[in-house]
Amino acid sequence: MSDDAIVGEFDTVLDLFDEVIERAPDVEAFIERSPERRSITFVEWAAAADGLAQHLIDEGVEPGDVVSIRLPSGIDYAIAYQAVLRAGAVATGVNPRLGTAEVEHIHALTCPTYVFDGPLPEFASGDPRRRHVAHAGTDPVAIVWTGGTTGVPKGAWFDHHCLRSMALGGAPLSQPGDRRLSPLPFAHVGAMTRVWDELANVVTTVITPTPWTPEATLDLLVSEGVTVCQGVPTQYRMLLDLPELDHADLSALRLAGTGAARVPAELVAEMRERLGCPVVVRYASTESCLATGTRVDDDITTICTTVGRPNGDVELRLVAPDRTVIADTGPDHVGRVQLRSRAMMRGYWNDPERTAAAITPDGWLDTGDLGWLGDDGNLRLTGRESEMYIRGGYNVYPIEVENCLGAHDGVLAGAVVGADVDDRLGEIGVLFAVASPGSSLDLHDVRAFVKGHLADYKAPDVLVVVDELPVTPIGKIDKKALQSRADEEARRWTR
Repeated sequence: MSDDAIVGEFDTVLDLFDEVIERAPDVEAFIERSPERRSITFVEWAAAADGLAQHLIDEGVEPGDVVSIRLPSGIDYAIAYQAVLRAGAVATGVNPRLGTAEVEHIHALTCPTYVFDGPLPEFASGDPRRRHVAHAGTDPVAIVWTGGTTGVPKGAWFDHHCLRSMALGGAPLSQPGDRRLSPLPFAHVGAMTRVWDELANVVTTVITPTPWTPEATLDLLVSEGVTVCQGVPTQYRMLLDLPELDHADLSALRLAGTGAARVPAELVAEMRERLGCPVVVRYASTESCLATGTRVDDDITTICTTVGRPNGDVELRLVAPDRTVIADTGPDHVGRVQLRSRAMMRGYWNDPERTAAAITPDGWLDTGDLGWLGDDGNLRLTGRESEMYIRGGYNVYPIEVENCLGAHDGVLAGAVVGADVDDRLGEIGVLFAVASPGSSLDLHDVRAFVKGHLADYKAPDVLVVVDELPVTPIGKIDKKALQSRADEEARRWTR
């Protein structure tokens, strides 16, 4: 295996896969513990996918059909995904954690010809290089569903060239020969659209067991010689709290990637010291696939307060409410974040109206996020327009308060939700917080802390201490699930 990534004029995933089989057939593609160790090499993966593709064709799957994969993250999921592609069909990943209504909605929009929702059927391995159908780079490959926190899920679809473009921005999370920990559900955009990147760098994907635990993660980091660790800040906090970490051999680890929430400066410093590697933050959405990220040599302040600069071929701009482009930098020039790249979705599956609302006529994706650019070119997010609430005539963006509280020693995790009150204030902020181990939280103290860093009207009016925060099937905090409790707390609130 070469130390260089595989590059060339590949038009489809299968073209690239043929080259991987030629150069690195016996490298492990996936490793899982269930609980016994199971692995599959790249050539075994391709052969199994070909055999399963023949089964799909025998079952009546035709080019352009949709096949639903409702399986746990693992080797069987990876085989099914490649089998769908090799049969010329389109794979739609369906997270097993989704509810019945959500699955019915997805299937109503996609009308799948075949559904994987249990053990894979019996099949014989086939020819890893066989082509059952002709492929073009603009053929749909995958449909990835949004989390559905603001309504029913929407299906962002991607073609071969989307995946190829995503790989242009894979660094620094991808280097040739990496052994990369994968804690994300395989139905997530972070897995469904990464196959080109994983093939080009011949990455071995080490799958974390479900449910995630810090003990199992540490075991995999050591025993599998993981080079790239991935996770959200709370997962890293739990990993660092393990006494066994101080004696673990993490010499193979070269990078720790995180995102989805603010990373406190103290956590970044501890991660660097105890994991012995740089830390980077990535930002993207289901629809964008690829967006921005910090760099390996960025300082702690940049890592903690920004989501970095555009990756790969991504273009970024901010627009004002009247949709004029904001050219100025600085916190006084907040705008809606728009992205444009070949990696972004081609649209929402069977939903032209929502597609037109999300993508401008000149090809810019409106993310719904708000932010501002610094003179250093790094993007600072200030929240989502849909989450903003108005307290006493002032706009409050929850993410700004949540980021502030990330530096509070007593707050392990927090989510702020706006709720109406029968008062001239209009709306107030309700903070749902998980206390750090050994800490107790007090509303007066929390409000004083926020006021010490932000405008006083941004301090939460209500504190609700919880054992854990609800999350969506893709691991994001589910504020929709918190809204009814926030409304209830607001009804009882008095000045």
